Amino acid sequence: MDAQPAPEPAPAAALAEVDRLIHEPARLAIMTLLYTLESADFLFLLRQTGLSKGNLSSHLARLEAARYISIEKTFRGKLPLTICRLTLVGRQAFRAYRDQLKRAVAQMPE
Repeated sequence: MDAQPAPEPAPAAALAEVDRLIHEPARLAIMTLLYTLESADFLFLLRQTGLSKGNLSSHLARLEAARYISIEKTFRGKLPLTICRLTLVGRQAFRAYRDQLKRAVAQMPE
């Protein structure tokens, strides 16, 4: 009896495997922005995402806890400055997320 390769998961099953931390729309927007930039300050992310300060802070904290981003708090003159960067772990997680979505979409019928 010949062993047959395992069937490809259905698109819905493939989508169920995506990283839920990244898949949430606000965090996806943050991760997408940081993936394309070396770093971004809090106000830039605030303007680009359209989130409230508290909501953005909450999402950044979740991403930082997962070690997907690093947050540096400093000052520009006397004004506080929060700089966010994607970590290597975050960059790898985002690539894996993107690849999972591509595979799921490729499996969908025309």
